[in-house]
Amino acid sequence: MANSPQAKKRARQAEKRRQHNASLRSMVRTSIKKVLAAIDGGNAEEAQTAYVAAVPVIDRMADKGIIHKNKAARHKSRLNAKVKALAA
Repeated sequence: MANSPQAKKRARQAEKRRQHNASLRSMVRTSIKKVLAAIDGGNAEEAQTAYVAAVPVIDRMADKGIIHKNKAARHKSRLNAKVKALAA
């Protein structure tokens, strides 16, 4: 348990950052789910639109360090492959 004022402040800051990062991670997951839902629905145009909207969100979170750059690249690659397969 934090006893010094400095340690108490660091604990407060860490909790605030943890909650903020959790909401950002949730936003990434939601955008990915929207693309997958459009793909499952079979609508290629809607899936493409959702993918185009999801890519900047994924990239932004990778730049901030919320998710790893390789994880972001993996998600984008897999989603793009599914969208293209649906359109074909």
